[in-house]
Amino acid sequence: MKTFLNFFSFCISIYTGASVRTFTPFYFVVEPVDTLSVRGSSVILNCSAYSEPSPKIEWKKDGTFLNLVSDDRRQLLSDGSLLINSVVHSKHNKPDEGYYQCVATMESLGTIVSRTAKLTVAGLPRFASQPESSTVYIGNSAVLNCEVNADLVPFVRWEQDRQPLILDDRVIKLPNGALVISNVTEGDGGLYRCIIESGGPPKYSEEAELKVLPDAEIPSNLVFLSQPSPLSKVSGQSAVLPCVASGVPPPVIRWTRNEEIISPESSERLTLLAGSSLEVRDLTESDAGTYACIADNGNETIEAQAELIVQASPEFLKKPANIYAHESMDIVFECEVTGKPTPTVKWVKNGDMVIPSDYFKIVKEHNLQVLGLVKSDEGFYQCIAENDVGNSQAGAQLIILDHAPATTGPLPSAPRDVVASLVSTRFIKLTWRTPASDPHGDNLTYSVFYTKEGINRERIENTSHPGEMQVTIQNLMPETVYIFRVVAQNRHGSGERSLPLRVETQPEVQLPGPAPNIRAYATSPTSITVTWETPLSGNGEIQNYKLYYMEKGAENEQDVDVGSRSYTINGLKKYTEYSFRVVAYNKHGPGVSTQDVVVRTLSDVPSAAPQNLTLEVRNSKSIVIHWQPPPAGTQNGQITGYKIRYRKSSRKSDVTESVGGTQLFQLIEGLDRGTEYNFRVAALTVNGTGPATDWLSAETFESDLDETRVPEVPSSLHVRPLVTSIVVSWTPPENQNIVVRGYAIGYGLGSPHAQTIKVDYKQRYYTIENLDPSSHYVITLKAFNNVGEGIPLYESAVTRPHTVPDPTPMMPPVGVQASILSHDTIRITWADNSLPKHQKITDSRYYTVRWKTNIPANTKYKTANATTLSYLVTGLKPNTLYEFSVMVTKGRRSSTWSMTAHGTTFELVPTSPPKDVTVVSKEGKPRTIIVNWQPPSEANGKVTGYIIYYSTDVNAEIHDWVIEPVVGNRLTHQIQELTLDTPYYFKIQARNSKGMGPMSEAVQFRTPKASGSSGKGNRPPDTGSDYKPPISGSNSPHGSPTSPLDSNMLLVIIVSIGVLTIVVVVIIAVFCTRRTTSHQKKKRAACKSVNGSHKYKGNSKDVKPPDLWIHHERLELKPIDKSPDPNPIMTDTPIPRNSQDITPVDNSMDSNIHQRRNSYRGHESEDSMSTLAGRRGMRPKMMMPFDSQPPQPVISAHPIHSLDNPHHHFHSSSLASPTRSHLHLQGSPWPIGTSLSHSDRANSTESVRNTPSTDTLPASSSQTCCTDHPDPEGTASSSYLASTQEEGSGPNLPTAHVRPSHPLKSFAVPAVPPPGPPTYDPALPSTPLLSQQAPNHHLHSVKTASIGTLGRSRPPMPVIVPSAPDVQETTRMLDDSESSYEPDELTKEMAHLEGLMKDLNAITTA
Repeated sequence: MKTFLNFFSFCISIYTGASVRTFTPFYFVVEPVDTLSVRGSSVILNCSAYSEPSPKIEWKKDGTFLNLVSDDRRQLLSDGSLLINSVVHSKHNKPDEGYYQCVATMESLGTIVSRTAKLTVAGLPRFASQPESSTVYIGNSAVLNCEVNADLVPFVRWEQDRQPLILDDRVIKLPNGALVISNVTEGDGGLYRCIIESGGPPKYSEEAELKVLPDAEIPSNLVFLSQPSPLSKVSGQSAVLPCVASGVPPPVIRWTRNEEIISPESSERLTLLAGSSLEVRDLTESDAGTYACIADNGNETIEAQAELIVQASPEFLKKPANIYAHESMDIVFECEVTGKPTPTVKWVKNGDMVIPSDYFKIVKEHNLQVLGLVKSDEGFYQCIAENDVGNSQAGAQLIILDHAPATTGPLPSAPRDVVASLVSTRFIKLTWRTPASDPHGDNLTYSVFYTKEGINRERIENTSHPGEMQVTIQNLMPETVYIFRVVAQNRHGSGERSLPLRVETQPEVQLPGPAPNIRAYATSPTSITVTWETPLSGNGEIQNYKLYYMEKGAENEQDVDVGSRSYTINGLKKYTEYSFRVVAYNKHGPGVSTQDVVVRTLSDVPSAAPQNLTLEVRNSKSIVIHWQPPPAGTQNGQITGYKIRYRKSSRKSDVTESVGGTQLFQLIEGLDRGTEYNFRVAALTVNGTGPATDWLSAETFESDLDETRVPEVPSSLHVRPLVTSIVVSWTPPENQNIVVRGYAIGYGLGSPHAQTIKVDYKQRYYTIENLDPSSHYVITLKAFNNVGEGIPLYESAVTRPHTVPDPTPMMPPVGVQASILSHDTIRITWADNSLPKHQKITDSRYYTVRWKTNIPANTKYKTANATTLSYLVTGLKPNTLYEFSVMVTKGRRSSTWSMTAHGTTFELVPTSPPKDVTVVSKEGKPRTIIVNWQPPSEANGKVTGYIIYYSTDVNAEIHDWVIEPVVGNRLTHQIQELTLDTPYYFKIQARNSKGMGPMSEAVQFRTPKASGSSGKGNRPPDTGSDYKPPISGSNSPHGSPTSPLDSNMLLVIIVSIGVLTIVVVVIIAVFCTRRTTSHQKKKRAACKSVNGSHKYKGNSKDVKPPDLWIHHERLELKPIDKSPDPNPIMTDTPIPRNSQDITPVDNSMDSNIHQRRNSYRGHESEDSMSTLAGRRGMRPKMMMPFDSQPPQPVISAHPIHSLDNPHHHFHSSSLASPTRSHLHLQGSPWPIGTSLSHSDRANSTESVRNTPSTDTLPASSSQTCCTDHPDPEGTASSSYLASTQEEGSGPNLPTAHVRPSHPLKSFAVPAVPPPGPPTYDPALPSTPLLSQQAPNHHLHSVKTASIGTLGRSRPPMPVIVPSAPDVQETTRMLDDSESSYEPDELTKEMAHLEGLMKDLNAITTA
């Protein structure tokens, strides 16, 4: 009804007396065509358009308009054609080659464009192959090659003896430029060459001599001189399939298409050219197929195949038609095309591409729909179809008519009360009341005009019948505002429009639509690539796609998630069809699926040999071969033929090859009499040859026998019954002149017809198996040939009864032992009491070894056989207990299983990382995190520890990551003092006695943001170099106000205590030096000899340092063999503190432990803080030996130069256990020692980690063994800080630090810990790190902590100490640092220290 009303409105506009516009004839008379040119020539691209008046003609090249006014080589002719003079073409400059299009324009009406024409310029003349000299027998064919670029073939000609060669029916030029001479005569001999004449100077090939020989008397094999190759042509063109064969005698050639014989005489379009090449003229799609050229000369047959593909350029089945329309209407231009390949269609309006939108849509694949017409939509629309072969265009004109003026009479007023009675996501229902001018409105019709808000293009919807006052507007967009107006119409015309009604559609769950342009193409025999575009209707961001695919004929569909708009599926079956579809997903879920696209994987060579190969000897000179194709799933393509290879059994190197068609048999003739031949067959596809069958033998007859009758009866038949089988033997028929192809043996219980077996004619016996004991069988034997079966010969037999007694069991093996050889290998040995004493096996007995893991739930055994008294079991799991047992078998007798032997394989480094690694923040402590994990699934031994790596840069080198060692098999660890609001990455590595396993994947964790307040346990903020402590009591350790006077007094006390400590140390050093025994000297010398890094050139003395020797550049404390109770746990392998310190298995500790530098700090408290910056600045390194363990605990501290500043170093050492990398000391009222240079502390404040342990180290073991060499820079000092007393148990006094000028610059005296149990915190272990501070600080805070404080921080008390002047160290100093101090030297030291005390007193009084 709606269409009828539209048509009715047309009629009103046309026939109401208004002037009607007519369609203007405007079309192309001539369009440009594809053209081939040569360099330097002139080319005309024709174009002519018809219209009144004449249109304006312009040209585009590659989509861009040509400026022909200023172009001296390109010229527009009067009829609109384009002339290009002197075509330019070179290797790097091709300005004239490309795609040209003619554009015609009529002022005020519109523009049309022609088809696109390709101009190709032939390349420079070059020969890909040149003719070669050859010989040919009279009457045979000859081929002289001259391969050039396809563009140059039209410009190739031939010369014989430097004279132009005239082509005729016997001498032709093939499409590739080659010359074919058939039925050669003596006059064809001579020198030949080909010439390329492409506009420039001619290019000559090399000359080749063709020698003509007289008739040959000896036959020669057939060979193809030229054979067809795959060819693609356009319908209407001609195709030449070359086929030239040579041999003696000359062959006869015939052609087949799709295995059907072609007769050139039956069609005018088929012609046999010289050499029997086939020409097909005026090609149609029915000419496509597989063409085979078969050459046969009576002695031999050869075949060659090629595929001919016929393509078709686009053709219009339905062209667009001219259309009249009114504004606000919807129209559709129809366009239907065909072609091969299937053409693509695009639309052009007035020469410009139409881009699909909400109002311009491509419907039904090729049609153009325009919604809500406006005046500017007028013009010429063209449908342009294009495929690989060509392109074509067809156009139509759209005219927008003005509405006819109303006739005299009253017009209706505006409809009243327009409302949206129903609003959905994609439709709105409008209702209204009749106009006030016509309350009844029975004869009124209504039109609803609507548009999107902000869009000028308006659409119209009419009511279905007069008087109807509602309409439903369909196909709207969700959540979109539309403006509606309703107009009433009577017989006089349209009335007033209603007021605009603004309505917004409902939102909907924004699911994506189907992905457009889904395409699939095979990329290999086992892979297919699928591509698609983003769904146009997909409201909301597409999150991912799901690609579904299924083998054709299968039931189960597979799917894969894809993040992009293309995906390649691998591992598909070869030459198999698959269907594909795509579903887009957004946050609301899956959208609409695409249609299925079907594509087949590429073909490949067959993966299996032909089946059921059989040979049939026809006579004394021929054998027929029969076979079946390879299994369907292994053909991998279309079978194009079969390759047959055969040879004499006596001459296996002399192989003859024959290529047959797709038939499943082949007659091989010309064989020798009475000779055995081997045959094998392989299948062929276009990709090549598949695997061949096994060799099968057959022997030709000595003479040609008679096969016109069946064979006679065999001359004898004998049977020999056994328990479950009967052996049948026979002799052939006495008449040897009749062909016998084989023998048929029939047998059964009481009747010979139950089972029949056929055997070869050469066979003379056969064993019938699987019979019943004590049963009567009737047996028949018949000879047969191709005519039929001969007379049978009968025999009967009774199988023997089954009375064999059961064998007695043998004695089981004894003395089974399991010897562990490695982590996966165990050798099993045993003895056999049934053997002689020398245990030598002389019979056929064998042994069976079985084993399984010693787990009650595991009942599955593995077994292996052995013929000796031992067996090597491999492939076992590391660190696993296995049980083994052995039995012996001899003939039909077997023993029971022996007693079991057990063995546990050696451990192996873990082969899998820890799993389920999680990182969580500790409640109430944002700078502290807890790492949890599970043991590795393949620990391969007892886990003795873990290494936690963490970093803020996941891409950093692993040696730059911070390392946290964890001892034992704990599965949680705490790390403190991390930077707030910073992402960290964590990896974990497990360790057992054999070494380190692989690392886990990085786990990311971002620390919480700062809370904005510094609560309990928070780190005091860093202060700059100009920081001044407040005068208030905020710096008091107990929070009480402190006056400046009290601060000065406290400073005096601190300095005095430091001086007193130095005096005590010197006294103890003097005392210890004098009591040094010769035994201790030897021990120290031996200990020093271990540390090769402590030796300096020219130092040959036996150094005798005091028991406690602390140098200003190195601090190294090692226990001498004085410990009365060494802790056995101390011999465990230490855990490295840095990834650079991890060494492989079997490294020796003694060889390089002192070449590693480590830095530790004593046990502090659970909440000690750590920062990543401090750890990176220190680069702690420690050797980790796995195999060698120190006989005595060694405690050493080596300074490590900071990588941040080459002139300022801070070295922190720890008197720690080498196995746990830390030390717990019993509660002491004083710190063991603290020493820090002013300059060093100001420039680098770095902390060292501490590893949890429950072990304690006796104080008596902390003796000095050796000293390290001094730092050449002379600017660093060592610092050692152990545990301090419980809070409140004694004063915590700061220590002033100075830089002495003597080599013995700074040291500290460890206090003897009081007796009692060790004090430590068993809470979750943590590792503190001090953050790096800004350089050039003038104030230093010394933070002391006790075991009982649990991380409660105390305000530091700054001490201002001037720096002592630097003293240059000399070689003498270095030598002195290695020598022992005599009493007079110690006296000098005392004097120097007294001077220092005076300086300190002067500082305090000032």
